[in-house]
Amino acid sequence: MNPQTAHTDKILAVDDIFDNLMVVDSILEDEGYEIVLEEDSKTALSLVEQSPPDLIILDVMMPDLDGYEFTRRIRQNPNLPFIPILLITAHDRSNVVEGLDAGADDFIRKPVDADELQARVRSLLRLKHSIDERDHMANLRQDFVSRFTHDLRIPLAASNRILQLLGDGNFCQVTPELKEVVDSMIGSNNDLLEMVNSLLEVYRHEAGCKTFNFANCDITALIREVVQQLTALAEEKGLTVSLDLGEESREAMGTKRLLIGDRIELRRVFTNIIGNAIKFTNKGSVDISLQRVDNSVAIAIKDTGPGISVQEQQVLFERFRSGKKKGSGSGLGLYLSKRIIEEHRGAIEVSSEHGKGSIFTIYLPFKAEK
Repeated sequence: MNPQTAHTDKILAVDDIFDNLMVVDSILEDEGYEIVLEEDSKTALSLVEQSPPDLIILDVMMPDLDGYEFTRRIRQNPNLPFIPILLITAHDRSNVVEGLDAGADDFIRKPVDADELQARVRSLLRLKHSIDERDHMANLRQDFVSRFTHDLRIPLAASNRILQLLGDGNFCQVTPELKEVVDSMIGSNNDLLEMVNSLLEVYRHEAGCKTFNFANCDITALIREVVQQLTALAEEKGLTVSLDLGEESREAMGTKRLLIGDRIELRRVFTNIIGNAIKFTNKGSVDISLQRVDNSVAIAIKDTGPGISVQEQQVLFERFRSGKKKGSGSGLGLYLSKRIIEEHRGAIEVSSEHGKGSIFTIYLPFKAEK
C-alpha cells in the first residue's frame, strides 16, 4: 500500500450462520473498517477473486466449502495478493493446527471475545500493510532498475557505434596507439553494459518478476555452441579448450540428454562460467566434460588458472561479492548463475586449490519438472 494514499481497510467475514456474522459486525463496526458479510463460502471465494479484501475472517465449519479448503484455495491462487486469514473455531488444537497448515495466519476461539477480536484484526492488518509496503518498495526498485538500465543502454550503444566508426578510420587517420585506446573504451562500455544487464536480471529474480520458458533442451548441443563461441577468446590468450562428451557418458544418457530447461538462461550460465575460466586463466587449458551422475547430468568446467582460496570460495556466489583477482567484476554473474541453476532444481559447486586451478561443476536433473 502506498502510504500517501488514503485507504479504508476492507474486511470480509464468512460464516454460514448469520447471527455469528452479526456478532463480528457489531464488534468491528466502530473501528472504521469496510465490512462485507457473506453466508455462502463459494460466493465469498468469488468475491475475493473479484475484489480482494485486506483481511478475511473465516469460520472453520461450513457446508460445501469449509474454512480449510477455502484457505487453501486462496493460498494456491497466484493472482491474489497476500490476504491475512483469521480463523474462527470452536474446536480443539488439532483443528487449529490444520487451519494454520492450510495457510491461515491466526485463529480465535468461540465464543469470540470483543477485545481479542479487535486486537487480532489490528495485528493482521499491520502485517498486511507491512507486506504491501514491502511489495510496493520492491516494485519501485524494479521500476527504477528497469528505467536505469534502459537509460544507460541507449548512450552506451551510441557511444560504441561512434567509437567503432572512429576505430575504422571514418573520421581521421587511426594510429595503432589510437586504435588500442578506442578498443579499450569499447571493451569498458561492453563491461558496463553487461554489469547493468546482470543487475536487472538479479532484481527480476529477487522481485519475483522473472519468467522462465521451460522446454526440451539438448544440453550437449547448447554447450557445444557456447564452447565454439568462446574458443576464439581462448586462442587469443594461447589457451586450449577441450570438450569431452564421453562415449560412455553419451551412451548412458541416451535420449535423456534432453532436459527441461530455459535454453537462454542456461546459455547465460555456461557463457558466464566458461567465460570466467578463460578470463582468469593465463596459460594452460580450459576443459569441459559431461557425465551422468545418478539422475542428473554433471557439467564440469576445469581450468589451470590461479585457483580460489578457501576463504573466497565461502562467499563466491554471494551478491555483489568482489573477487580478489585482477579483472574481477561485481560478483553478479556467479550469483545470478546460482539462482538460475536453482530454478532448474539443480546445483553448482566449486572445487579449487590456490595456485592449482579450479573446477566448477553444474548438476542439472533429467526431465526436471517446473
